[in-house]
Amino acid sequence: MRILKSTLTLIIAFSFTSAFAQYTEVINSNRPGVSKSAFSVGTGIVQFEAGAFTVKEEHALANYEVSGFGLDFGLRYGLFFEQLELSLDGVYQNDNITYNSAAIPVEDKRSNFKNFTLGAKYLVYDPYKNAAEAKPNLYSFHANNKFSWKSLIPAVSVYAGANFDTKNNPYTAPDIEGFSPKIMVATQNNFNGGWVFVMNLIKDRIGTDQSDFQYIFTLTHSFTPQWVVFGETQGIKSDFYADNIFRVGGAYLWSKNFQLDANIAFNTKDTPTVLNIAFGASYRLDFHKDKEIDNGNGNDGNFKKQKKQKKEKKSDDFNF
Repeated sequence: MRILKSTLTLIIAFSFTSAFAQYTEVINSNRPGVSKSAFSVGTGIVQFEAGAFTVKEEHALANYEVSGFGLDFGLRYGLFFEQLELSLDGVYQNDNITYNSAAIPVEDKRSNFKNFTLGAKYLVYDPYKNAAEAKPNLYSFHANNKFSWKSLIPAVSVYAGANFDTKNNPYTAPDIEGFSPKIMVATQNNFNGGWVFVMNLIKDRIGTDQSDFQYIFTLTHSFTPQWVVFGETQGIKSDFYADNIFRVGGAYLWSKNFQLDANIAFNTKDTPTVLNIAFGASYRLDFHKDKEIDNGNGNDGNFKKQKKQKKEKKSDDFNF
């Protein structure tokens, strides 16, 4: 009974610590979905996130088929402030497109980056920053998992970046070339019971003929400290392309710095139909160092040294 009680205490304390800080003891990845968390990885963290996916599309009206594979990656780095994160993201695709409208099918091989973006994200509002003051109830599991109205207030971050598109890219609208701005608002709600809801509102390739508006809603649930499942919907709207894509999948925490994931993506229309299967991994290099805290009384946390100095001073006072 004592072991069970100690284990429960550790899990509750860990949950409160990891959910309400920029830096976490275990890796905090944006995978397996495509949405971005409102929180950064934390200062001194270099994080790699990458995956491979299959490509399968069929267009009923244009009468073509696409099959191939793709690679996506993300490099995240926290610096200067806990709220700030720099990121480099990209999606590379290699496929064959077959046009079946003619008497003899025509096949064309394509490859290029669908996205290549460098940007920065900053947390502007964190409702959990004073959560350390709300201590967990070590004797009641129900008290720590009941619904809290405060959890409806999300953390909010803003993102600004730049896309780079090469000339004659088969995955973009005609005449799209060079740099174009991208902005995003990301929110995150952490609910009791291991539920997290993330929302992204994105305006991409601003000022071009492919100025997309996107929304991404992601809901994740952790059954254990190692296993997480998720569901996601992504809406895309522009004059060049429009779609609503759904994803379901999960992730496994192999170690505190390494995560594996898998998901399947699909849509509900036939112009074109989309079916992708993806596998990925996330790994971080942890160089994070906690900052020294000055609580206003001149105490830098070196209690043992101060205590030793006071003891030596007291001995000197009695040394006649």
